[in-house]
This record gives sequence, C-alpha cells and structure tokens, in this order.
Amino acid sequence: MAGAAVLGRLTWRASTVTSVRDETATARTIALDVPGWPGHRAGQHVDVRLTAADGYSAQRSYSIASAPGGDHVELTVQRLADGEVSPYLAQVLAAGDLLELRGPIGGWFVWEPAPTPVLLVAGGSGVVPLMAMVRTRAATGTGAPFRLVYSVRGPGDALYAAELAERQRGDDGLHVAYVYTRTTPPGWPVPPGRIGAGALTAPGWTADRTPAVFVCGPTGFVETAANLLVNAGHNPRDIKTERFGPSGGQS
Repeated sequence: MAGAAVLGRLTWRASTVTSVRDETATARTIALDVPGWPGHRAGQHVDVRLTAADGYSAQRSYSIASAPGGDHVELTVQRLADGEVSPYLAQVLAAGDLLELRGPIGGWFVWEPAPTPVLLVAGGSGVVPLMAMVRTRAATGTGAPFRLVYSVRGPGDALYAAELAERQRGDDGLHVAYVYTRTTPPGWPVPPGRIGAGALTAPGWTADRTPAVFVCGPTGFVETAANLLVNAGHNPRDIKTERFGPSGGQS
C-alpha cells in the first residue's frame, strides 16, 4: 500500500485552472482543480510540466500555497525575466486552461498542526510554503502561536500582504514582521537593510521558547538566517530550511 501511495504521487495529473489572481506586479496565484488529488501537507511542493506542440517539454517545482482541502490546490508563481516556465504561468495561463502536475512532493519541510510555537522566516517568494502553514493553522483551528518574519525588497513585493494583515487583525496568536531590504513604507521606523538578529529575537520569541522554525528563500538568505538563529541559541535540529535559486530548478 505504501508503494502504491508513492507511485500515485509520481503520476502526472491533468488539472484545470479555476482562477488566477495577481499578488504583485510579478507574481500570480493559480487556483487549480486536480481530480483525484491525494491531499498534501503544509510545506510540500509539486512539479509542473509544460509541453509544446512540437513535443518539447519543461518542468519546474513550485510550492503549494493553499491549506489541504479536497481537490483544490493553489500555486503562487514569481515571474523570472529569463525564466522558461514562470513567464507563461504568471502572464499567459488563464482560467479553463489545463496544467500537468506531479506530487505532492516532500516530507521533511512540512508542518503538522500542533500547539508548539512556530517561527517562520521567509525571503521573497520563500513565503509561499510558509503561507500554506499559516492557512493550515487557521483551517484546523490549532491556535499555535505563529510569528512570520518576512524579508522583501519593498512593500510592493510582499506576497499576500492584504490577507496577512487581515489574518493578523483577527488573530492575536499570529504576528507578522516585515524586513525591507531596499525601500520602506512612509514613516517606517527602521531603515532598509538585510535581515538581522533583532528581527529574529523579538520579545517573547527567544530560543528558550523552543519554537519549531521554518526558513525558506534564496540560498544566501537561508544560510544567513539559519546562522543568526543558531547564534541566538536555537537548536539546529529545530530549524528546517528550504532554499531555491539557479540550481533549484525553479523558473
């Protein structure tokens, strides 16, 4: 039975785009109906395959943004100017189109609903699998204390900004902190700069609280954040990381 389950995840499935919505000027969320979807866990990803009329195909991996639920899957794709797959997904794909998926994939960088505090650290589009965790927390009513530290170039680059603000207003157990590296909102009290120890050691979120930690983003960001966390006293075994970049197959 276990072998059959794994085989099912490795099968390419035809899905239908039910809607698309822009998250930023360069990122779009794609909602899909995937008949026979086996279900996923927060933090997992899928492979997406595009096939041209001449038979040429290209595939890339994208994190799942949605909480588990039926045959519904959402992906948020950041368009890369020199990408082979992401420009089509983020600019051309429309409701009613078909898309091939394979997955879900990954069993380590996942969050299972539990009361333990959770510290999420995201760089850029690395927030996508962490957003699945935020949404899963809300959908399951777990109530675990969540803190998301989100590093972006500027306010216009933040994915899910309106949704995160709304969730934070209605949930005192969720806190979102932004780190702006290039430009800040008017009146922002901190000058732009890279993530530092202060953003990761806010009052009430020190290492002695022993939160489960998930860090996702470009390789350099993940390495910096992980080192800061370890230097702040977090047990390396409590820190799970996921990174992407030119060698990560995402475009």
